[in-house]
Amino acid sequence: MATATESTAAAGLRGVVAAQSAIGDVNGEEGILIYQGYNIHDLAEHSTFEEVVYLLWNGRLPKQDELDALNAQFRSNYAVPSAVIDMMKTFPADADPMDVLRTAVSSLDFYDKEGHATDRERATNAAIKLTAQMGTIAAAWDRIRNGNDVVAPDASLSIAENFLYMLRGERPEADEARMFDVCLILHADHELNASTFTTRVVSGTLAGIYGAVTAGIAALAGPLHGGANTNVMKMLIEIGSLEAVDGWVDNALAEKRKIMGIGHAVYKTEDPRATWLRRYSRTMSEKKGDMKWFEMSQRIEKLMLEKKGMHPNVDFYSASTYYLMNIPLDLYTPIFAVSRISGWTGHILEQYANNKLIRPRAEYIGARDLKYVPIAER
Repeated sequence: MATATESTAAAGLRGVVAAQSAIGDVNGEEGILIYQGYNIHDLAEHSTFEEVVYLLWNGRLPKQDELDALNAQFRSNYAVPSAVIDMMKTFPADADPMDVLRTAVSSLDFYDKEGHATDRERATNAAIKLTAQMGTIAAAWDRIRNGNDVVAPDASLSIAENFLYMLRGERPEADEARMFDVCLILHADHELNASTFTTRVVSGTLAGIYGAVTAGIAALAGPLHGGANTNVMKMLIEIGSLEAVDGWVDNALAEKRKIMGIGHAVYKTEDPRATWLRRYSRTMSEKKGDMKWFEMSQRIEKLMLEKKGMHPNVDFYSASTYYLMNIPLDLYTPIFAVSRISGWTGHILEQYANNKLIRPRAEYIGARDLKYVPIAER
């Protein structure tokens, strides 16, 4: 055991291997992300989000009949219990969407009588419901808070299509639906990030999957984890124009302010997810006839690479991509959860299958050998 004078703790657990997992791997030095052995670029080019969910849960890509069966299960579970929607209608209209998502997901536990089971079959059934219903809750809240009727899910649509449909009340165009589907693929898993590690810690106690996912949502809501793309867009709006970028960046660096969406705790080169989102930001800009946000982003990227040797991460170009899809800024993090539920549940299933309670030690740095002093003498 370490003594009080030995420094053994790694700040933020950086570099500490806390679990073995076959689900995903991040090679920060080379900018490589894989899911169950498949490079993210290959999956983004060819697969669908539903295929990726199957892959994350099962360790292989599905055959057609397996994918058809999973799609049918998702689509038959899109609708959330009416009592949950009714409960959401009582929330303050200015409630943070992530707080709403956390509370609504927690309440889903009441309506799944086998939701505390940790065996593979029943835990997978709960994972299917959660993956199907996450987007329904997020879209429903945006409708509710704006005084609009909740749009019922359409069982003929994919998860990506259905989310945009429920949010807008009209079916998305095919190109936007495909881009959004790839966005969900890109955000599906990222090894032991803070929220995924949280879900593994909770499920490691053999708590039910709803509790573990609720904890993951709470972790994702923190500004150092899931909210970065919202803050990227707020930054772009604050800067206001391409002409103002250089001066704004110089001032921010001089004041040692963080440039949102730039740099990553693991990647030392380009985040491979940013490669796709840069492309989609340009595509959406061209489609909307508004290149302002893309050009501003490109200029910031160039300046930060020149001045600091730092690359954009997944959040940097997803901000303008979602903005040009007319998605409200404060829904960016719930969308992260709509995707990351696949990775969270994959890790939870993996944890259940070979469980060991996660119980690390802390390096004690407090006082020792103190003696109790009666209260009258303090």
